[in-house]
Amino acid sequence: MEFGIFHSGYVPRRADPDEQRRAEHARLHDEVAVAVAGEAAGFKYSWVTEHHFLDEYSHVSASEVLLGYMAARTERIHLGSGIWNLTPPVNPPARVAERVAMMDHLSNGRFEFGTGRGSSSTEFKGFGIADGETTKSMHDESLREIIRMMTETEYSYDGEHFSMPPRIVLPKPYTVPHPPLWLAAGNPSSFEKAGRLGMGVLCFTYGAPEEIAPLIEVYKKAVAKAEPIGGYVNDNVACVRALLCHEDREEAFRLNATTGGSRYQSLVLRWLDTFPFPEGVPRWPEVIPEASVEELKQRLVPDALLVGDPDDCAQSAQRYVDVGCDQLIFGVLNSTISCEDATRSLDLFGRHVVPKFDADPVHRTTRQREAALAK
Repeated sequence: MEFGIFHSGYVPRRADPDEQRRAEHARLHDEVAVAVAGEAAGFKYSWVTEHHFLDEYSHVSASEVLLGYMAARTERIHLGSGIWNLTPPVNPPARVAERVAMMDHLSNGRFEFGTGRGSSSTEFKGFGIADGETTKSMHDESLREIIRMMTETEYSYDGEHFSMPPRIVLPKPYTVPHPPLWLAAGNPSSFEKAGRLGMGVLCFTYGAPEEIAPLIEVYKKAVAKAEPIGGYVNDNVACVRALLCHEDREEAFRLNATTGGSRYQSLVLRWLDTFPFPEGVPRWPEVIPEASVEELKQRLVPDALLVGDPDDCAQSAQRYVDVGCDQLIFGVLNSTISCEDATRSLDLFGRHVVPKFDADPVHRTTRQREAALAK
């Protein structure tokens, strides 16, 4: 199993505007710092989200800019869009194809193309899209055509959601035939769809590994019979989770209980309103209560929390391996934790846990692409 970092640009609101501006500035640079630290610690992927208008929850709107800056600051870690919104009013398809290829060139083939349709009415209505259902056909049409733009010399299209006269979309990707393709997924139908299309899954579903096992099974059955939408199959399931690893497990639990992670979870439910709302959870502006140290300890095994010392984290990671997860992605700054504590956690996990699960220096996506091209 491989490991990655999830970058969302979480910035809790401050009352003072100047303090808020400084905090926002610092957190965006913190995201770069943890990517650099993650690479040094042996993490293979950095995934940068794209969101618009979602106060506090995510201040990464122009993620292609952040990804480009990370590309210049790193050498080996793969950089992924996690995800880029493919609805044409948000991102015109030709512009997406151009950004994918440009990122692929400037990172020397380290870009991974994660796609989705968005999950917040605040976002899609802000761009003039009337309803969430329309975003499905927008995404599917755009994805298909972006792949054509990246691989065909002269391109034209007259479709349902956008049209384009004959043009040559430049540059073409550095990676042959194109970077790995990923799809954001959270329910059985989207897992099946990703597998059928030969795309990797970026799983944002919460729950213990045994709870997501049926979704992974759906995906693995579908990807085994894939008719890839792109030039090859990317057989990968990546699950997004939190991580707090510390030499002193008591300190790990204390930090986790005192850095406001539950507020971030409350913001997820506030803004991503196309997801089913769980029963018994308070609605914004009420927030989910912070778990105490003792409550966290009680949840450690049932929920497979990656919190504690390296042995705790390794035991939880093994449970994701056991259900077929191929990559764990950690949102290490999705709280008020300091950048110093977050990078210390990554370093410790990288030294003591990563080698137990990932001894291959080559990325799984690279091996699969090269194997497909060799046939």
